[in-house]
Amino acid sequence: MPLTLEAERRSDCLTPRRVRKAQRFCLDVAHLPDVPLAVVGGGHESCPGGYVSCRDDSSCYSVEFVARGHGWLTLDGQRHRLDPGTVFSRGPGASQHIAIGPRDLLERYFVDFTGPRAPRILQEHGLAPGTVARVSSVNEVEDVFDSLIRDGSRGTGASNLLCVALAEYLVIKLADLVMPPGARPSPAAATFQRCRQFITTNCRRLRSLEQIAEECGIDQAYLCRLFRRFDREGPYRYLLRLKMNLAAEQLRDPKVLVKEAAAAVGFADPFHFSHAFKNLFGTSPDVYRRLRAQ
Repeated sequence: MPLTLEAERRSDCLTPRRVRKAQRFCLDVAHLPDVPLAVVGGGHESCPGGYVSCRDDSSCYSVEFVARGHGWLTLDGQRHRLDPGTVFSRGPGASQHIAIGPRDLLERYFVDFTGPRAPRILQEHGLAPGTVARVSSVNEVEDVFDSLIRDGSRGTGASNLLCVALAEYLVIKLADLVMPPGARPSPAAATFQRCRQFITTNCRRLRSLEQIAEECGIDQAYLCRLFRRFDREGPYRYLLRLKMNLAAEQLRDPKVLVKEAAAAVGFADPFHFSHAFKNLFGTSPDVYRRLRAQ
């Protein structure tokens, strides 16, 4: 059951919940006072039921995107339903209130940027501050945000340039994918999103294309056709990429053995794991670990 505005206020005072999981980055833009566009920070947050967030003191422009789950947004006094694919923008000083019902959850991405080009690029692409819309492809937007977070988190000399380029690309991509008001994704697109989310959620335990199709309740051939139509890689390749990314995170810890990282993502055979890891990243787990250490 959705929260009323009064219930949102009560939950804000009585039952605030913290973000369950987050991946954020922040960039130093103090030395870039005259650039037309600068990314200040961004990230991804997994918000549990009962979560409430208020933002009304930001001096930046922001774009936020809902990847999964449901909630309610009050933006400058206007109330909006948050569903997968919802995108919204805000400007400096705008009030923003997000509330999630006690039985819901929500995963969202965000990016904050500043500079004289910030309001112009949003206006040029139909995402002026205060806009709330819905896109036709969640995974395409997720991929851009994931790249933005990855490059922003590296903290290299090129991070600022990469993040600015990705932020501009993100705004253009969002504008290209925004659906007319009231429109909904096709049944095929909805099925694809459901299956892709199922793989994302269960990637550690899933083993094969056959298992994915069976648990999603669709034919293997149809599952592959959906991924060819709506994605750049097949369902099993997507599963492997998720597993290897999780394993790579574990391998950053020098105390974690390769066989332990393999077991954590469902590989009983470390040699099979190493082959799959090298096939995706172009290097073995041991070499990857040494390069990360350097």
